[in-house]
Amino acid sequence: MLDMTKGSISRLLLLFTIPMFIGSVFQQLYNVVDRMIVGQVIGEKALAAVGASFSVVFLLIALAMGATMGVSVLVSQYYGAKNYKKVRLCVETSYLFMTVISLGLMLLGFLCNDFILRLLDTPAEILADAEIYLNTIFAGMFLFFGYNLVSAILRGLGDSSTPLYLLIISTLINIVLDLVFVLCFHWGVFGAAFATIISQGVSFLGGLYYLQRINRLFRVNYWRLRFDREIFTRSMQIGLPSGVQQMLVAAGMMVLHRLVNGFGTNALAAFTAAGSIDAFAMMPAMNLSMAMSTFVGQNIGAGKQDRVQGAVKVGLLLAAAIATTVSLVVVFFSKWLLLIFTSEPAVLAIGRDYLHIVGSFYLPFMLMFIYTGVLRGAGDTFIPTLLTVLSLWIIRVPAAALLSVHIGLNGVWWSMPISWGLGVIFSAAYFYSGGWQKKVLVKPSKENIAKAEILNELEVLDLEKKEVRL
Repeated sequence: MLDMTKGSISRLLLLFTIPMFIGSVFQQLYNVVDRMIVGQVIGEKALAAVGASFSVVFLLIALAMGATMGVSVLVSQYYGAKNYKKVRLCVETSYLFMTVISLGLMLLGFLCNDFILRLLDTPAEILADAEIYLNTIFAGMFLFFGYNLVSAILRGLGDSSTPLYLLIISTLINIVLDLVFVLCFHWGVFGAAFATIISQGVSFLGGLYYLQRINRLFRVNYWRLRFDREIFTRSMQIGLPSGVQQMLVAAGMMVLHRLVNGFGTNALAAFTAAGSIDAFAMMPAMNLSMAMSTFVGQNIGAGKQDRVQGAVKVGLLLAAAIATTVSLVVVFFSKWLLLIFTSEPAVLAIGRDYLHIVGSFYLPFMLMFIYTGVLRGAGDTFIPTLLTVLSLWIIRVPAAALLSVHIGLNGVWWSMPISWGLGVIFSAAYFYSGGWQKKVLVKPSKENIAKAEILNELEVLDLEKKEVRL
């Protein structure tokens, strides 16, 4: 666990972000390995089928991120305030409501996946494979949401290394199982999805085991989980707007998928391949944003507002340096990156256009995520949600629909940097207005922190005595 309330800001952000980034790379390898093996072994139609499913999978990822965001912020603020009893109660409450959410989505997915794929205008020749892939993913919803919850709790405690180690192990398992199921058993897209589910299950169970052992103060009894209405309400205050924001992003992606589907299977295959590269390129921004949220949450909980302002400056500088480097790599090596997934000339040509347009504008995207990370860490998630609605549904989706009519498929690609540019302007304007500082949920005094430390030390001693008696 990493205490971010003291020490070098830049060092702490990097120590927290780097393991999380490496972990995200391995997590993204789930999709990349699936697409690489499917595209190279089965063909571009199977690759397009996996791609057709991605907008729905992205929606599920968005739901998981949004649902766990409130948990991570509350854990970080309670942990920064040294209120370990609340940390444990937050963990128990989150286990209960996350179980209900994941099982509900699994059932809903089984009932609606065919309707969703047809609504997205999925090409008929890949519809059956896309349904098989999605049904398999829906079957593993509990494992998928469970892993994201455990990771969110660990991040709130300042631990970004453990999720990395778990992901490395599970990704290696995923690669091996992909090769076995697709190459040896010839299970097609089902084998790729099944390998992903098993790997996510390993990550989830490993995370649960570790979380139970890192600190006796955070251990919970799975058979006697407590549900705290106040913590649930606070978590929803933070997580629900964030979840809505992520869902709106995912829904916007689904609209873009529908537009791309109208240009045929090659366009969808190119969008799938280039989108995988794009996902890697965006990960530094997302990871740094999560680091900012944890940093801000802990320091606000500890009453150290000056460190929050310092973190913003450091975060913006890091984002600028990373964005410039990533853009150069993606633009200049686009052809070689796409060859990982396919060698079809028509698909390569479309994919290169995507990467040249979108890859040139990662800077505004990353800066926008720095500001929204700070806002979420402070507990203000409504304004970022409002900004998402504005930049995505008022700007990107209409721009994509309009430009695609006039300049074709490249019009869909251009809509992304346009929305990012306006999004960063809106986010920065709200941050510097200072309105987010009124949304802090945990406001302890120095006296309260000192009392909490004494009470927590007494609780540790009491727990140790109980263990000795046992």
